[in-house]
Amino acid sequence: MLWTHATAGPARPVLPDGCTDLIWSEGRLLVAGPDTGPHLPDAAPPGTRHIGLRFAPGQGPAVFGVPARELRDLRVPLADLWPAAQVRELAGRMAAGGAPDRVLEETVVARLRAAADRTAAGPARSAPPPRSGRTAAIAAALDRGRPVAEVARAVALGERQLHRHCLDAFGYGPKTLTRVLRFVRALGLARSGMPYAHVAACAGYADQAHLAREVKALAGAPMGVLLGSG
Repeated sequence: MLWTHATAGPARPVLPDGCTDLIWSEGRLLVAGPDTGPHLPDAAPPGTRHIGLRFAPGQGPAVFGVPARELRDLRVPLADLWPAAQVRELAGRMAAGGAPDRVLEETVVARLRAAADRTAAGPARSAPPPRSGRTAAIAAALDRGRPVAEVARAVALGERQLHRHCLDAFGYGPKTLTRVLRFVRALGLARSGMPYAHVAACAGYADQAHLAREVKALAGAPMGVLLGSG
């Protein structure tokens, strides 16, 4: 998903959502790995434009060429992951004006196609494969709150194999991914105006107290503060 943002006022924490982002800001290209807690971005002058591509849980490894566990809770220069010359060329094209968002998107699409071509050509490759059907099935099942043992059986993996697969694909073990996806769902429901008790029930929490504990643990603040900050 392509997004843009212009700095206005103090920086607000970025909350865990299981995603990985490629961000262009002030001439730099950074990768934001999957978070386990709130991340406060570096301060930027008002009006600073940020352009990013957000990759759904499990998509990042094919783009960046490393297991997601290596990016968890980190902000890493893209040049640490891609060839430096390629990153310089991409940053130069984006800074040249025109449509930097389109340049970024087209570059990533081309890289994903190349990864798919390597996968089709055979097993010899250095980068992780594109998000597989198994990875998508795991994410969907955990998002529905399925028990880990049930998910492992459904995708024909042992529980330890599932744990390793999740660390590589998502940056988290399956239980943490479940917590993060449930938090994202709860925050969306709360922002729609749903009462907290109903949010807890619909999002899969045991009760409202459970919701409050998990929100504080993952976001570092109560739900009311998160809603007040937009």
